[in-house]
Amino acid sequence: MRILVAPDKFAGTLTAVEAADAIAAGWLRHAPEDELDLAPMSDGGPGFVDVLHAALGGSLLAATVRGPFAETVPATVLLVGPVAYVESAQACGLHLTGGERAESASTYGVGELVVAAVAAGASRVVVGLGGSGTNDGGAGLLGALGATADRPLDQGVAGLSGVSGVDLSAARTLLADVELVAASDVDSPLTGLFGATKTFGPQKGIAEERLPVLDGILEELAAATGRRTSLEKGAGAAGGLGFALLCLGASRQPGIEVVTGATRLAERARATDLVVTGEGSFDFSSRSGKVPYGVAALAEAALRPCVALAGQVLVGSREMRALGVESAYSLVDLVGAERAFADPAGALAELAERVARTWSRG
Repeated sequence: MRILVAPDKFAGTLTAVEAADAIAAGWLRHAPEDELDLAPMSDGGPGFVDVLHAALGGSLLAATVRGPFAETVPATVLLVGPVAYVESAQACGLHLTGGERAESASTYGVGELVVAAVAAGASRVVVGLGGSGTNDGGAGLLGALGATADRPLDQGVAGLSGVSGVDLSAARTLLADVELVAASDVDSPLTGLFGATKTFGPQKGIAEERLPVLDGILEELAAATGRRTSLEKGAGAAGGLGFALLCLGASRQPGIEVVTGATRLAERARATDLVVTGEGSFDFSSRSGKVPYGVAALAEAALRPCVALAGQVLVGSREMRALGVESAYSLVDLVGAERAFADPAGALAELAERVARTWSRG
């Protein structure tokens, strides 16, 4: 029996590569004759570059860029021919902010990664958006690319208060011969009830009473740069990084589609009997461009069943099937939260072994 194993990261515990390896190890303990095809996934957030490097090869360009609070952080740009892949979380991820100080956190380092990609000769730059700890509307990225304004662009959203003029001409000149792609799993606009601040601000540590204030500042940024652009799908991705990229002419593509296309996942699904996916928390938000939904959609198109392994399963069977998943299995339900966090790889392998007993013909 052929099994395609295509999980996302298990946030805070396992990378997508580690999760795929753990699932494979556990599955083969029960069904050693099964043939497993490992395809770690990403939706554009943490792990984006690693997953694409594993799938595409290419070369990794090491860079040192500004972190969210102007500290230096290591990062990499993946170069595959004329195409460069950048992972925004490496420069402004939630893991770098600790879920705090989002008001002063900047995306300047993401812009530096784009500059490094262009300097290396890339004619197409794909920026993976997701897992950010910032909420600056991408102002830092714009500043790193040469944009200027009547307020500092590299001091986070708080530093933008009162902004009324932004000049993007230098940034547009730098990228004149470069195709930009914003790879995102988020459809949110920049501002408003479903925008970057009100939807994702709380998980970045922004206090409830500050949400309207900061949303208003991003409204000012939109008025100074591109109000119509601020309403586009994906403008609110990564605290507004999507907006900045769209202002510079980027096209938007779901991050999961970038990865499934690069890894030829549709073709690989057709060559298997069962597709196994997974993520840290399997809930109804998984429908919004997340890995399990994207993988399940490809499995459905290939007429193959899809099952999910997750840290937690927070949907019922009806919602699960609406997501295209036949069955979902919870790590916490099997081994408990303490074990799931203390030994995530071992626990996931144990869960995979249990699932193999049900789904493998071996």
